[in-house]
Amino acid sequence: MPTLRALFVAPLLLALLGLGATPLPEESFPTPAMSHLSRFVAGGGAPTAALLARRASTAPYDTFRSTGPGIRRADRFRAGSVTKTFVAAVVLQLAGEGRLRLSDPVDRLLPGLIRGNGNDGRRITLRALLDHTSGLNDYTADASARPLSAADAVRVALSHRPTGAPGHYAYANTNYVVLGLVVRRVTGHDYATEIRRRIINPLRLTGTSLPGARTTLPSPHGRGFTRDPADGTLRDVTALDPRGAGAAGELISTLDDLDRFYTALLGGEILRPAELAAMLDTTATHGVYGLGVYPQRLSCGLTVWGHNGHITGSRVRTAATRDGRHVLTYRVDTDALADAEALETALLDAEFCARAPTVRAP
Repeated sequence: MPTLRALFVAPLLLALLGLGATPLPEESFPTPAMSHLSRFVAGGGAPTAALLARRASTAPYDTFRSTGPGIRRADRFRAGSVTKTFVAAVVLQLAGEGRLRLSDPVDRLLPGLIRGNGNDGRRITLRALLDHTSGLNDYTADASARPLSAADAVRVALSHRPTGAPGHYAYANTNYVVLGLVVRRVTGHDYATEIRRRIINPLRLTGTSLPGARTTLPSPHGRGFTRDPADGTLRDVTALDPRGAGAAGELISTLDDLDRFYTALLGGEILRPAELAAMLDTTATHGVYGLGVYPQRLSCGLTVWGHNGHITGSRVRTAATRDGRHVLTYRVDTDALADAEALETALLDAEFCARAPTVRAP
């Protein structure tokens, strides 16, 4: 799994990422992953946690489970870096339409934007932005900066030397902020408009939005918490200014919508075969990251695809089989989750490596 830097990590902004079968009633068929969910609270320190698993097969299921009343299936939440998959899908659609090429240097579309301090947009391609091999510094790593626009974020990144030469994998939120500017240059519309037009509206993702400068979550929603470094107590950070995340992580969504999105994406509803193949190509990163998605190999040998999101007050992860017919999204209402990777891996192993539930005749 790639090392993903959370958006809005303190002190930055004091906080700052159908299925083909009729779904069965939620919680009809308990799955092995459900028993792991409580560990996010008991071991990870999250106030509450929830998951939604879907499988289209001879034994289809659609199962929601939560650890308490403070987190519901219909809740809107901040999805953090899951935004990157949406942005990547738009860029790949534009490539499929011939409006840009992944081999285009950034400077061809955004002349002079990336220049100075060892950074050079003439040597960085759009593909390198998509798979984090650009070498650009991650603007969220600068603890002294509080950028509230894409231009601000780029300036912060360019105040630092590159993290490595182009071609070296280094996850950086700056890459997707720049891609948001690319979308505007190519289409004449901001990335949020293009995501709504190309993905949210066609898939009817009614709980998904890009808030811009809106600091509150749409209803219904729960709360979001972060841990105060001074005394370790959880602090409510439900309301925050998402502009610093932008195209790297401002998305708001729901469990149902994220399951639906990744099912459609991997099932070929959003991208044509050539563009989907490009998205899943991890050659440049030696198997670590594709274009807006990453693979994770589980203990049983199965590889799942998706992305995680880690933003103030929220941690999210969606993973799906290559065909999109088995997908799980979980979320917790805090970014301060102890042993997060171990808990997540155990959850995914339990869901994807166990046998599907058996349907009993009524």
